[in-house]
Amino acid sequence: MLIDASGLEHRALNEKIKESGTECRVTGCCGQRFIGAGMGGCDITVDGVPGNALGAYLNGGTITVNGNAQDAVGDTMNAGTIVINGSAGDAAGYAMRGGRIFIRDNAGYRAGIHMKAYRDNVPVMVIGGCAGSFLGEYQAGGIIVVLGLGCGPGRIVGDFPSAGMHGGKLFLRCSENEVAFPPQVHVRPLTPDDREELTKVLSDFCGFFGLESSGILDDEFIVAVPDSSNPYRQLYAAN
Repeated sequence: MLIDASGLEHRALNEKIKESGTECRVTGCCGQRFIGAGMGGCDITVDGVPGNALGAYLNGGTITVNGNAQDAVGDTMNAGTIVINGSAGDAAGYAMRGGRIFIRDNAGYRAGIHMKAYRDNVPVMVIGGCAGSFLGEYQAGGIIVVLGLGCGPGRIVGDFPSAGMHGGKLFLRCSENEVAFPPQVHVRPLTPDDREELTKVLSDFCGFFGLESSGILDDEFIVAVPDSSNPYRQLYAAN
């Protein structure tokens, strides 16, 4: 089903998407919020720039954006896949607890903040370009990968990555001395298990964007994990 979003506010647009059934294409999108919010089982293609909270509380299906997306992509999503053929704004993957977000280019501040996992629900976010400050802030689970493709020399993440991290993993395609991490984070080279995990994630990412994962995997990666099960312990006088 083809839906022309020109002149539609977000409620009317989402009603049309729900009526489309299992597949639709949205053209003329220009800042409408909450596209696909709370939906599941529908494959949505968006031509244009969706507004904030694309795929919030997503429960399944796939959302593909042919362009950039604004803030809070995949806010608290549970399942499904979001593919951004461009860049995303701030707080992509905020509190996501399942599903996958693949961003071809860059992400803004606080990507992956409060990401969490539960049993078999392990959220994944891959950023092909660079990420802003506070990446993975308070991360409690899941996997975040930043590749720095096409970013040129310099840091691939901003300041204070993994601040307050107490679960999950952050993979960065760089050397350890390129990034300053907070003290409660342990940074190390990849183990064989890390590499196996990363290989699967990158294979999926590269499949969406027509890239070769083998060349990327040949480069140096580091992984950041919590250094303690209670990273805030040192903040309190009585423990």
